[in-house]
Amino acid sequence: MNAGTPGPRTGSRSAILDVIRAAGTISRVELTRATGLTAATVSTVVRRLLDEGLVVEAGRAESTGGKPRMLLQLDPDAGYAVGVHLDHAGITYVIANLGGQVVARWRRPGAGSDDPRDVVGRIAAEVAATTARVGVDGDRLLGVGVVSPGPLSTTTGMTLAPPVMQHWADFPLAHAIEDAVGLPVLLDNDATAAALGEYWSGGVPTGAVCAALYMGTGIGAGIIVDGTVYRGRSSNTGEIGHVCVDVDGPPCWCGSRGCIEVLAGPAAVVARATEAGIALPGRSVPEDFAALARAAARGEEEPARLLRESARYLAAAAQVLANVLDLDLLVLTGASFAQAGSLYLPVVQQRLADGFFARATHPVRVTISSQASEAAALGGAALVLQAELAPRQAGLRMVVDTMTELPAGSGVA
Repeated sequence: MNAGTPGPRTGSRSAILDVIRAAGTISRVELTRATGLTAATVSTVVRRLLDEGLVVEAGRAESTGGKPRMLLQLDPDAGYAVGVHLDHAGITYVIANLGGQVVARWRRPGAGSDDPRDVVGRIAAEVAATTARVGVDGDRLLGVGVVSPGPLSTTTGMTLAPPVMQHWADFPLAHAIEDAVGLPVLLDNDATAAALGEYWSGGVPTGAVCAALYMGTGIGAGIIVDGTVYRGRSSNTGEIGHVCVDVDGPPCWCGSRGCIEVLAGPAAVVARATEAGIALPGRSVPEDFAALARAAARGEEEPARLLRESARYLAAAAQVLANVLDLDLLVLTGASFAQAGSLYLPVVQQRLADGFFARATHPVRVTISSQASEAAALGGAALVLQAELAPRQAGLRMVVDTMTELPAGSGVA
């Protein structure tokens, strides 16, 4: 059965689980109102969820005159998910519980030029060691969400890799990690995962049309509509970094010219800084970009100018997203925004205040993610949690192909 068209039992179960997750604690009566399901259906589904151990009773609400209502909440220890963000510069890991709270987070050296098989072995060892260290029962691990730069395919991994990760092109990433870790693996691109992580951590209100503008070593976007990820035909939507803004501009690694990423991404900013004679650590683009951000924050004129120039292009990308999608909310996220978001935020805000097409009807709120540096890894864990708790919202063509391998009881029909 397609995740976008669940049957009645799966749909009601997913709806109830998602409302309980978002509410924290909620009564059966409130569940009935929030989901639009009948009281009998809510009662039946809740009883099953209590029997499965996914939901627990958490005491009674304060009385409003009648019998106090019993409150329900997810049992956060009923299951855990691992998120892995694989990038040339670093590998970021998180372990999140069923409620979406992070119980462990850590970062290790990136893929670099190492053989992909060696990197997969390191990932498997890291996951095993850390889950044991934090006391997570291996039987309660639901799966691993692996995210990386796109475009991606479930069978061949990165179909078109950035220059620094060319040796990963066509490597069967999901299957290799699944074999090494011994858990189901879901694969996604980092920008889409970051948007999903933002939603699951409470940064995106239910009902909102939101885009997460992601800047790590590259630039992309993830799109959330009323809690559902919008993915497109091959789950590679939101590649705003590869919108052409200069038809005669420099060539981009994607094969086009004049893309926002090649003109304004971290690598472009660092290259211009080097040309201008600015002293940088020179170890990696992320470190050099972070050094420029610190220098700009101290008031150094040339680094500040270079970042303002980049911000103007990113603001144009934000305007495209806002106009095409009629956004309520734009979240700046990713490691580069974690370092320099305060320099980009006012430029993006001003561009949307002046140029958002529907500004007379409603504004677009622009924020910086509270977990920008690990948003993609958190989104990887959220992929697994969503497959467990709310498959009706998955919106995933890519993940549907692999979700059939999740354990029994995952709620996927």
